[in-house]
Amino acid sequence: MKAVELFAGAGGLALGTKAAGFHHEAVIEWNRNACDTIRENNRRGVIEWPLFQGDVSAFDFKPYEGVDLLAGGPPCQPFSIGGKHRGHVDDRNLFPQAVRAVREIKPRAVLIENVKGLLRPAFNHFFEYVILQLTYPELTIRKGEEWQQHRSRLERHHTKGRKTGLHYQVVWAILNAADFGVPQRRERVFIVGFRCDVAARWSFPMPTHSQASLLRSQWLTGEYWERHGISKRKRPTPSPSIVARLERMNEDAFALEPWRTVRDGICDLPNPERGKNLIPNHVYNPGARAYAGHTGSPLDEPAKTLKAGDHGVPGGENMLAKPDGSVRYFTVRESARLQSFPDNFIFQGSWTETMRQLGNAVAVTVGERVASRIYESLSTERRLEGRNAIQSAR
Repeated sequence: MKAVELFAGAGGLALGTKAAGFHHEAVIEWNRNACDTIRENNRRGVIEWPLFQGDVSAFDFKPYEGVDLLAGGPPCQPFSIGGKHRGHVDDRNLFPQAVRAVREIKPRAVLIENVKGLLRPAFNHFFEYVILQLTYPELTIRKGEEWQQHRSRLERHHTKGRKTGLHYQVVWAILNAADFGVPQRRERVFIVGFRCDVAARWSFPMPTHSQASLLRSQWLTGEYWERHGISKRKRPTPSPSIVARLERMNEDAFALEPWRTVRDGICDLPNPERGKNLIPNHVYNPGARAYAGHTGSPLDEPAKTLKAGDHGVPGGENMLAKPDGSVRYFTVRESARLQSFPDNFIFQGSWTETMRQLGNAVAVTVGERVASRIYESLSTERRLEGRNAIQSAR
């Protein structure tokens, strides 16, 4: 099945959709460093993506009309809790370009990812507006019309009854990457839409991992520490309240796999502080320090959310907090592990620029899980169409 990727960044979502079975007809990104990363991995044969570097507002989508999937993550800074919170008035709000792409490509399915901050009360009405625009991409804003007026017109159209023209069935959910085996707490909004003529029976994937199972493996069974070769005398002491709470839980609470921790994600990588190694992007970056609100990610929990930052990379969210109380920056390779990028995917640029790419990326595993369900639904729908066509011919 064919796909077009907008706002590709370093390619986290595109890697996920690729793993799900989609073939990219076009991958669009404007940032030079992110494009250098994609080009390098194209050169090495890790991916084969037709890359278009430039402003998405100048891109002609019409040659790609009818592809199976349009995917992308419009820049999140306008809505990020760590950003300036300017939302729809921010020049970096590129949701209108995503809607234009839907209107011109008319894909069978749409997959959009963005920060949880998009659901903040201040942006609630704008989020509803985004959903309505994706539902009715042909009902465009008029010259001189404010977005609130356009939203009202979309609401009237939505509630009037029978729909005609291009429209989509749109649903959304907040997914935490840790719930899908990614060693990082990372909550993101995923929006999925199916074209009105696609008979998809679709739902978001259910979590496969849980915090309760992690805590049990650490503080009741000890399996976590045994697996990592940590002797009993070197293990931290659990709080009595956690142990008591775990003992009160029934077995159903532990049905899922344990959340994966930073240790799970990076334990087989050599310590970057001990000199040079041959692993790409695994280079020690000195100068990390902890301060109020920026204390790093504990080794035996999923990492805090990696962030790109508005004026540089925020160090607190991109540091490892070691058991002895010291901190150091994650290497690029470690951060890539925490975002579930494969080890053969190489990043280009300085530490700051590559960490920005990773902070902006979609966790590959989560993208794959969502895209796989889309792929399955579209495949099932095609098989049903083919079967019905054969029966009609008879």
